[in-house]
Amino acid sequence: MSIWEYLSWPFAKLMAWYYSLTGNYGLTLVLFSLTINLVLAPFMAKSKKSTMRTTRLQPRIQELQKRHQGNQQQLNAEMQKLYREEGINPASGCLWSLLPMFLLLPIYRIVIMPISRMMYASNPRAGEAVVEAMKEFFTRQGVEFASSGRSSFYVQIELTNLFHQSRDAVLNALGSAVDSAGNALDLGPLKSIDMDLSCLGIDLGATPQVSTLWTFPWTWAAIGLFLIPIVSALFSWLSMTLTTKLNPQPAGNDQSKGMMKGMNLMMPLMSLWFCFIMPAAMGVYWIANSLFGMVREIILTKIFKKKLDEEDAIREASRSERERELEAKRLETERLRAEGRTEMNVNTSKKKIQANEKQKSDERKAALDRADRAARRERLGIQEAEKPASQVGNRRYARGRAYVEDRYTNPEEAEEATAKAALASEDAPAIDESVEEPGEV
Repeated sequence: MSIWEYLSWPFAKLMAWYYSLTGNYGLTLVLFSLTINLVLAPFMAKSKKSTMRTTRLQPRIQELQKRHQGNQQQLNAEMQKLYREEGINPASGCLWSLLPMFLLLPIYRIVIMPISRMMYASNPRAGEAVVEAMKEFFTRQGVEFASSGRSSFYVQIELTNLFHQSRDAVLNALGSAVDSAGNALDLGPLKSIDMDLSCLGIDLGATPQVSTLWTFPWTWAAIGLFLIPIVSALFSWLSMTLTTKLNPQPAGNDQSKGMMKGMNLMMPLMSLWFCFIMPAAMGVYWIANSLFGMVREIILTKIFKKKLDEEDAIREASRSERERELEAKRLETERLRAEGRTEMNVNTSKKKIQANEKQKSDERKAALDRADRAARRERLGIQEAEKPASQVGNRRYARGRAYVEDRYTNPEEAEEATAKAALASEDAPAIDESVEEPGEV
């Protein structure tokens, strides 16, 4: 079995089982689409939740963009940090949403090969041998099959319709037929499944033909074939519009809005085009998929909106409580510091403790030195002048702390005067706050 046969086998078995239960090809496609949507629901839910979380983070992302404008490296680092804190993988939302598109190819192969891929899902090789035998039988009956072009891909659909119309004759003719290896054909699936590809009078194996529009009177079968692509495009547009409405883009994000508008136009046009060049069965599947997708979008939005609102409320309450605790600790620390009763943090390093003790020792030593100098000045009868001769503006000792104005005109007393000036200026403030600096208001 090829890779495509392995991929399509579970889908083919499921479709064959649904057809055996319903006997209706259209209803089989609808049930099959429903099953696919239910299986993919957990993955789509993950994508939906990631998208909604990312949308809610847009204000914080825009704030980061403003803060780190011009520094793309720092912005990327901050964005990654934000995503980690919030548990978001931006790529996951896109990857899971693309998963249904990858399933279209195996489903398409089942639709265009109903005999070898659906009736003979367990043994495609036997199904291909039956297809060749059926082609030989109907060729002898005068039926011509296309050997090239798009119609050649849909030979099995034509054979399925012919077999449905003359089932007994085909089974009798193939009863004695053998495959290329000389083995008798396995006719079990043909006998157990009589597939009718029509639904509500429309051949779901056919593709719309423009020529039928000029054939009067119009028949429901021809009109229905043209309605399926149009309805498919309409439902695709409704699905994209609903998704955009339930996941609004933040204000100012013109690039994202432009991309969404392009997608809202491109996807319906793709649906319209594919359904005009493919069998109508693919259009029915596309319509059902869009319908179930809209229902899923509404339900998941309602569920995750409630959950994310609760998570945001809990996160905001935790953040507010943390801020209140920090503010209370800050106020308490300021009060204790004002009262001189601050306690050493038990987590403070030994090096920092030693530095604090040294600073306190230096402060005590400096206080004793100041007291000793004050006592000496008192013994010498030195009084500090309100405005020393060395002051310029509000800088009391701009000319030096030992400055004596008449040291050159009175050199005999300059030495003693200089010593007294130096002693008087010790520990005195260098700035006279009662005098405004030039230019101050």
